[in-house]
Amino acid sequence: MPPRPLQQRFGPFALARTLTWLRLCAIVGQTGAVLVCAWVMGLDLPLPPLLIGIDILAVFAVFAAWRLHQPWPVHEWEAIGHIAFDTLGLSYLLYFTGGASNPFVTLLLVPIALSAATLSVRAILAVAAIAGLAYLALMLRYVPLPLAMQEDGFSLHVIGMAVNFVVTALLLGFFIHRLARAVRLQQQEVQRVRERALRDEGILAIATQAAGAAHEMNTPLSTMRTLLPEMRREHPEDGPLGEDLALLQDQVERCRTILREMVAFGQAQLSHVPERVTLAAFLHGCLERFQLLRPEAELALDVDVATTGIVLRTPPGLRHALLNLLNNAADASALRDSQVVELQVCRESGWLEFRVRDHGPGFTPTGAPAVLGQTGKQAGLGIGLALAEATAERLDGELTARNTDSGAEMRLRLPLASVAV
Repeated sequence: MPPRPLQQRFGPFALARTLTWLRLCAIVGQTGAVLVCAWVMGLDLPLPPLLIGIDILAVFAVFAAWRLHQPWPVHEWEAIGHIAFDTLGLSYLLYFTGGASNPFVTLLLVPIALSAATLSVRAILAVAAIAGLAYLALMLRYVPLPLAMQEDGFSLHVIGMAVNFVVTALLLGFFIHRLARAVRLQQQEVQRVRERALRDEGILAIATQAAGAAHEMNTPLSTMRTLLPEMRREHPEDGPLGEDLALLQDQVERCRTILREMVAFGQAQLSHVPERVTLAAFLHGCLERFQLLRPEAELALDVDVATTGIVLRTPPGLRHALLNLLNNAADASALRDSQVVELQVCRESGWLEFRVRDHGPGFTPTGAPAVLGQTGKQAGLGIGLALAEATAERLDGELTARNTDSGAEMRLRLPLASVAV
């Protein structure tokens, strides 16, 4: 079953899931209490209607458990419906066992306490009204308990109140803890979504500026591309100047190639058509581009044999994410006068992992996440890791960092279900 959206993993869904477990506990407890009172204590209870009520509750418990595994959302009115059915079932059993004089009548308060942690004020008032009407009905109409006619009836009532207190305390403590934990997870998830939205907004702003800059750069690059060959023809005998002009011409062509790749990347993103390529061809293209960008780097490649048959359904952003990680590793190694960068590609269960290691000073254990636009490098823009992390999240993967004995390691983990054909 696909993962539920945020609003379905908490709120009414969390309450309905808690009620499902609570309902199972109630069925076991009610069955045990009825049988103990009838067979051990010898009370004259109407067993057939009591057992029929418990059986109906068991059938509803099966239906509710099946319902929670369905993809459609759980709304507040449905959670209130579950509470209403549970309240009706409990009231039915209390009707045949003393009504409001039964020491277990305070169990009607449990749904109200659980609702207060997950539902709106209007829904809580509706649940309280249902419980109040049930209590009022049990005060007016009920079948008296047989222990009222016995000499030790009051002592048994006090014992029942003590048992009810223990049961209610355990139920409220355990299930309210579960609901409170669900609420805390919801708050953490909302915070993560907010941070991702702010980061993606910053990336979008940078991408918009980059598109405008690319459009404006095309004109001066075309001008230089036209003038540089003419300047070389005008000074054919000046060797050093000719070499400099040739280098400038190569750099201009490289800039034009980068601009064309940016346009192609944007078109691929708009078309939503992933590139289908073998993992070997994908790595060859990435490493060839990296060697052009960082010719001084010494790249050590280690590819697991288990990955040779993988065909990637590669989105355009994955190549840029891997290049950013390699480039950052080269910068980190350079801080310790090393040019070594290691790339290990392996397959673990249903995951494809890219592990990029450097021989630099490692990460500072500040515990603070990377902020878009902030970097510790003098010549960095501070967006490489943010872009790589955004790509990993978009592919349902993760990007983690850790220090090693020789430097640091960035691990990009992607589910094969998302990136492989």
